[in-house]
Amino acid sequence: MNRLDVALLMRDQGLVPLFYDPDPETCKWVMSACYRAGSRIFEFTNRGEGAHLVFQELRAWSKDALPGLALGVGSVVEEGTAALYMQSGARFIVSPLLNERMAEVCNRRKTLWIPGCGTASEVARAESLGAEIIKLFPASSLGGPAFLSALLGPCPWSSFMPSGGVSPTRENLASWFEAGAFCVGMGSKLITGPVIREKDSRRLEETTAQTLSLIREIRATLSGSAPSSPSHA
Repeated sequence: MNRLDVALLMRDQGLVPLFYDPDPETCKWVMSACYRAGSRIFEFTNRGEGAHLVFQELRAWSKDALPGLALGVGSVVEEGTAALYMQSGARFIVSPLLNERMAEVCNRRKTLWIPGCGTASEVARAESLGAEIIKLFPASSLGGPAFLSALLGPCPWSSFMPSGGVSPTRENLASWFEAGAFCVGMGSKLITGPVIREKDSRRLEETTAQTLSLIREIRATLSGSAPSSPSHA
């Protein structure tokens, strides 16, 4: 799966679930629930000490357990960590910031690099470095859907993934996709604390499936077409 495949998968699904836990088994049941719901992309967030060791186990396990899953890594802030995760099999790298040296490392390996930007100038610089998708983070604090819509006014060619403040409600999702979101990233609003504490994989599966369905419906309404069937390719 090359970087164009991953970018198109993000566009088609519209949702990138993201999660971190130091326990690989917790990560496995979370990933499995999202996968059963129809998600074929997942972002493991690089948040804890030794997180790369957890990722390596997840990557090896998911090859057979979750075929067709594009597993990437978020919260990467420097090029050395990006290289480590790419060597471990990450299909995409997401950052909360714009680090130009990460662009060189990721582009050399033809790995999708999604930098975090908060201004039009940062967006322009990231795109000149080859970024196909820009992460708006923290999206709600930057100005929400109105900010996204304003950015797309003079730059309609840009593709944005808002993350931070996105929730799985119809109203919230509609506001982001009406504003022009390419896809959305969702962590604790989707994979909630109670779900993790109770190990409620059924509720997570249902919420994820409903979110994917809502995104299809919203996009269909915006385009004036019937919702497409979910693809589990």
